[in-house]
Amino acid sequence: MGEVVNVDGKQYVVFLLDKENYGVEIHSVTTIEKMLPYARVPKTPDYIKGVINLRGEIVPIMDIRTRFGMEAREETEETRIIIIKINDVSFGIIVDEVDEVLTLSEEAIENVSNFTNDISMDYILGVGKIDGRIVTLLNIEKLADITN
Repeated sequence: MGEVVNVDGKQYVVFLLDKENYGVEIHSVTTIEKMLPYARVPKTPDYIKGVINLRGEIVPIMDIRTRFGMEAREETEETRIIIIKINDVSFGIIVDEVDEVLTLSEEAIENVSNFTNDISMDYILGVGKIDGRIVTLLNIEKLADITN
């Protein structure tokens, strides 16, 4: 299988929350897993579901729906944990469904600071537009910061 080299844009793993498209840069994604059993950790924020044992590594997992103030939803066959690694720290985000890998050019991405100065928008890098769809691109470093 040949290596795909793309100089025209960045690649994003696109996932669904309530039928809305969200994306994270593919370079921060290490793997995508089906839901795994997790252990609750006392005194953590409500959006931290707990930790999983992923091939011998203990990885905290975040319920991104709760983090965004969305209504809780039952897990389905499509529910996935996207494992992300930033600065040698791994964590997982629980999403409704993983959709695809998408390449977006710089021109296809709008900066959201034009729309609002709401602090909750820190989690959002921008909005990608492709083929009539809108994909909200997440700032995964801000999302991972549990102090805010």
